[in-house]
Amino acid sequence: MTTPSVEDLARATAAVADLIASIRPEQWKEPTPCTQWDVRGVVTHLVGMDLVFAAMIGGGPMPERGADPLGDDPAGAYRSSSAALLAAFSAPGVLEQNHRSPMGSATGAERLQIRLYDLLAHGWDLARATGIPAGLPSDLAERSLEFARVQLATQSRTGRFADPQPVGDDAPALDRLAAHLGRTVPPRQDPEETA
Repeated sequence: MTTPSVEDLARATAAVADLIASIRPEQWKEPTPCTQWDVRGVVTHLVGMDLVFAAMIGGGPMPERGADPLGDDPAGAYRSSSAALLAAFSAPGVLEQNHRSPMGSATGAERLQIRLYDLLAHGWDLARATGIPAGLPSDLAERSLEFARVQLATQSRTGRFADPQPVGDDAPALDRLAAHLGRTVPPRQDPEETA
């Protein structure tokens, strides 16, 4: 299994940043496939988790729980949080070190993989909810799915992910990742059916 790099994380955060910057004002309250959150709630989660991982990896203070990290500039808040995340993961030796948290102990490389699959899944949620083409890297989704299958095979999904949902083996990697993390993936339409 190939371990993703900080450059891979940067590619994913940039794709999600482009998606968030394209969200229209009337779309922020739209429901998402992550049923506990609307579009704004998913972006709030992404920003919050970027800040949590940056603090966990960088040893800084955890963000205030319950605070609204988006304010009136969700796209700017996301760009700022992802910059903090990338800076934390880019520090020398961080990927090799063990980092303790309420989630247990894991290396920086493992934390990067966890952040990556969560980011890609929620990017998928936003794309589905808004109809905005995601541009999320399929090679990273394929590797994230491989990692998530191994990691979640030995961990409880309770409070984190629903049970895996059915999806075709020939479905795009992002759809297979989303289904593995509990999302219902609509069946793909044959292009001839929509013509």
